[in-house]
Amino acid sequence: MPPLRSVVHQDGALVCLRYWRKLSRMPMHHRQPFSNVPTSRQSAVAVGKSRNSFGKDYFWTNSVLKETFGKSTVRSRRELQSTITSSRPGKEGDTVTDASQPRSSPTSAEEVLPHRKRRKARETTAVDVDQDYPIAPDASAQLAAISSKLPQRSIRRVLTAYLSLSKPRLSFLIVLTGTAAYSLYPVPGLLAPAATATPSLSTLTLLFLTSGTALCTASANALNMLTESEHDAKMSRTRNRPLVRKLISQRGALIFAIICGAAGTGALYYGVNPTTAFLGFSNIILYAGCYTPLKRISVVNTWVGAVVGGIPPLMGWTAAAGQCAHDGTWQELLFGEGSVGGWLCATLLFAWQFPHFNSLSWPIREEYKNAGYRMLAWVNPAQNGRVALRYAVLMFPVCIGLSYIGVTDWTFVVTSSAVNGWMTWRAVQFWREQGHKGTARGLFWASVWHLPIVLVLAMAQKKGLGERVWRSIFGYPHDLDDDLYYEISESEEEEEKAKAMVERRTEA
Repeated sequence: MPPLRSVVHQDGALVCLRYWRKLSRMPMHHRQPFSNVPTSRQSAVAVGKSRNSFGKDYFWTNSVLKETFGKSTVRSRRELQSTITSSRPGKEGDTVTDASQPRSSPTSAEEVLPHRKRRKARETTAVDVDQDYPIAPDASAQLAAISSKLPQRSIRRVLTAYLSLSKPRLSFLIVLTGTAAYSLYPVPGLLAPAATATPSLSTLTLLFLTSGTALCTASANALNMLTESEHDAKMSRTRNRPLVRKLISQRGALIFAIICGAAGTGALYYGVNPTTAFLGFSNIILYAGCYTPLKRISVVNTWVGAVVGGIPPLMGWTAAAGQCAHDGTWQELLFGEGSVGGWLCATLLFAWQFPHFNSLSWPIREEYKNAGYRMLAWVNPAQNGRVALRYAVLMFPVCIGLSYIGVTDWTFVVTSSAVNGWMTWRAVQFWREQGHKGTARGLFWASVWHLPIVLVLAMAQKKGLGERVWRSIFGYPHDLDDDLYYEISESEEEEEKAKAMVERRTEA
C-alpha cells in the first residue's frame, strides 16, 4: 500500500527500521528453492553462468574475438570453478569436499592455477642433469623383454632367453680386449708374411681364443645372475633380467653355466694352450665366487672386479706367445722374457675400469644402497672420485711402457697421451664436484670412447707395422734387394758345399 503522508517528513533511516520490524514479525511462508544445486556449489555454478545471453549469442559470434579471447576466458573460468568446488571451509576450519565430485589431491588446485601451473612446468622441464643420466640399458634386460613377447614354446624364445644370461654386450667387450692383446704380440710378418721368413699368428688359434673366452664369460655371467637374482629385482637396471622374470628356471641357468664353462675351458685348452685355459677358468671362479659375494660385504669388490677385467688381455697375450715359445710352460708364458707386454695390457684394462665403473655407479648409488651392494659411490663419495682420478693418471705410464719395451712405436706415446689427458681432465672434474654438475656423465662417456681409441691406436702403431706395410706395398729398395740376393746365394752355396762334404764322407 502507499506510504502515509507523514512518512515523507520523517527520517529515512527510521522508516526503513520500522518496515524491517514489521517484516520480521510477519509469518514466513514455505518457499520452493529455485535450484537443487547444493549450497557448496552455488558459487561455482554462479561462475559458470556469469556469461549472459548477450555475450554468448552476440559478442562471441565474432570468430576473431572468440579465437583470441574466448579460449583464455573459458580456461580461466573453468580453473576458478574447479578451485571453488575442490574445497571449501567447514564449520571447524577443515576442508570439506563435495561428495558428488571426485576427491582431488591437495595439489590439484595449485596445479590448476595459471601461475602455479607455469611454475610446475618450469620445474618439470628443468630436470637436474645429475638425474638425467644416460646409462645404457642392460642388454640382458632388453633380450629378456624380447623373449617374453615370443610364443611360449618357440625355439627363438628359448635361445633369446639363454643368450640374455650371457650378458652379450659385456662378453663382446671382454672378447675384444683379448683379441687386441693377441694382435699386439710382437710377431714378425703379421700383415705381410711373404716379406719375411717368419710365420704369422694362427687364425685358427684366434678362433679358439675368441670362442673359448666368450663361453667362459657367459658361464661367469650366468652364475652371477643365478646368485643375485633376488637382489636384481630391487634395481631398475636389472629387474627385467630373465631369472627375475622367471623366463628361465634356476636349474636351467645352472646347467647353462656349467656347459658354457666346460666348453670354453676345453676350447682354450685344446685349441690354444693349457695356460690360457687356466686363466679362463680362474676368471669364472674369481667373478662368480669372489667378486659376486664381495659386492654385499666390502668395497674391495671393485678391485676384485678390476682384476677379472684385466685377465682377458693376458689370455690373448699368452695365446699368441704360445705359438712362438720354446717350451710353452706357464712360467715362460706368464713370467718369461716377452711377458711384460701382456701384463701391461692387463694393467691398462685394470686401471680403465675404475673411472668407468665409478662414474657409472654414481647416478644409481641409491639403488645400490637399497639393494645392499657396497659401492664407493654411496659408501664414500669423496674416495670414489679420488680412486677414479688415481687410476686415470696410471694409464700414462702404462702406455709409455708399451712403447718402451717395443710393443708399439714411440708415436703411440704422443697419441695415447692426448686421449689419456682427456680422460684425466674428466676425472679431475668428477673428483672436484664429487659427481655433481654433470661430471659423472662426462667421465662415463670419456671412458666409453677411451678404451677402443687407445686399443686401436696401439694396434695401428705396433712396433714395425708401418714399415712392413710400406714394404708390402712399395717393395724393398734396390740396394736392399741386392744384399738379400747375395745373402741368399751365399747361404745356398754353403748348403751345397755342406751336402757335398756329407756325401763324400758317406762314400768314404
